[in-house]
Amino acid sequence: MTIEARIRQDIEARIRSGEWPPGTRIPFEHQLVTDYGCARATANKALSRLAREGLIERRRRAGSFVAHPRIRSAVVGVPDIGALIAARGEAYRWELVSRSIETSAPDEVEARSAGKWLRLSGVHHATAQPFGWEERWLDLKTVPEAETVDFAAVAPGTWLLGHVPWTDARHRISAMAASPTVGRRLRVRTGSPCLQIERWTWRGGAPVTFAQQIFPGDCYDLVEDFTPR
Repeated sequence: MTIEARIRQDIEARIRSGEWPPGTRIPFEHQLVTDYGCARATANKALSRLAREGLIERRRRAGSFVAHPRIRSAVVGVPDIGALIAARGEAYRWELVSRSIETSAPDEVEARSAGKWLRLSGVHHATAQPFGWEERWLDLKTVPEAETVDFAAVAPGTWLLGHVPWTDARHRISAMAASPTVGRRLRVRTGSPCLQIERWTWRGGAPVTFAQQIFPGDCYDLVEDFTPR
């Protein structure tokens, strides 16, 4: 293994393990030269490669820092956030913050049923950092089995994808500023730019779930490939 490859491997291992969370300063080139007994050009090449791979950010005159992981997701479709994070090589964890039974859905649900709704809120984590905040409502008239599911052990989106087929879905994507609650949960300042994804799903015209997911603005990419007709 070359010295350049060893530098890259060592830095990547610290990032992937969570030892160096996003925002951590990477050793300066001259420190790497001393630590690895290499030429400065070798250290520069290793850091440049890590920057191209999206693991670190190089800032002029400030140094290099661990980048906030960015997740790429198709605009159309209902992604499994845990699977997307795992595909990046990050450790995924869901943290259930609250669970309650409501007698009505939020105003955003257009065709509201008269039955009970299960309301869940929680945080998606990537390695040791909060990645996204989620508020979700499930119609217990359409999905009665959800009432007995342990959503502290499994994220609601993951469970729904594996157990409840849907026939129709809608997305609404918008920019927003982090509220005090979201800022506290995601460890960003109140007012920080965030991406909000609202998603509705139905089964045969009956509502299944409505979810609001909020991500720091530098963590999530929405991608769609298409061919002009």
